[in-house]
Amino acid sequence: MPKPIRDGNGPRHVAIIMDGNGRWATQRGRPRLFGHHAGAKRVREIVQACPDVGVKYLTIFAFSTENWKRTQTEVAGLMSLFRRYIQKEARALHAENVQVRFIGDRVKLDRKLITLMDELEALTSGCTGVNLTIAINYGGRDEVARATKRLAQDVAAGKLCPEDVNEETLPKYLDTCVLPDPDLVIRTSGEARISNFLLWQSAYAEYEFVDTLWPDFSAEEFSSLIGGYGLRERRYGGVKA
Repeated sequence: MPKPIRDGNGPRHVAIIMDGNGRWATQRGRPRLFGHHAGAKRVREIVQACPDVGVKYLTIFAFSTENWKRTQTEVAGLMSLFRRYIQKEARALHAENVQVRFIGDRVKLDRKLITLMDELEALTSGCTGVNLTIAINYGGRDEVARATKRLAQDVAAGKLCPEDVNEETLPKYLDTCVLPDPDLVIRTSGEARISNFLLWQSAYAEYEFVDTLWPDFSAEEFSSLIGGYGLRERRYGGVKA
């Protein structure tokens, strides 16, 4: 395992597409929801590993705007899992100084889940350790569309001049407006696609696509990827002098 990165060369913000829960369960002859429960337990381990490798911000993709297409049983099970996860982990996250935020469109979520999300955000709002952002009913295109609508409303209301709209303006309307852009995006399960996740924010992020299914993704593998990031040369379109 690489040594913890504390010299500023590591990623400050890591985003993870947690893929492979269903396949993990199927390989074991269990229902897909069994895999989702195993994946939820893995989140705790990765959050706890962040301070040791210098990661201040962690964003995880829990449920996409496209996931509503799954069976009613799986969707209902996931929503129940989210509610139980928040209820079970709230005090521990607060005790570990983790600040939690949720991004995504909450309109389609049930009222009890929204209330729990609001309560967890309020409970951890003063925490100064790891910033954990959980994307639920989130889609990158949907986020940009909602941001653009709010921006257009401000232009129509005279709060913003059309001439002032540029690539630095729109991010102020995104769900992630208080977060830095991700430096590293990790996707588990062997799939090499970004699945509509943080499209605007990840324009210059580094990517790692790993074969490990999410319930098997360990803190050791996470640490190894963080160490590998420190060896990369990020030029942002420029060339090395």
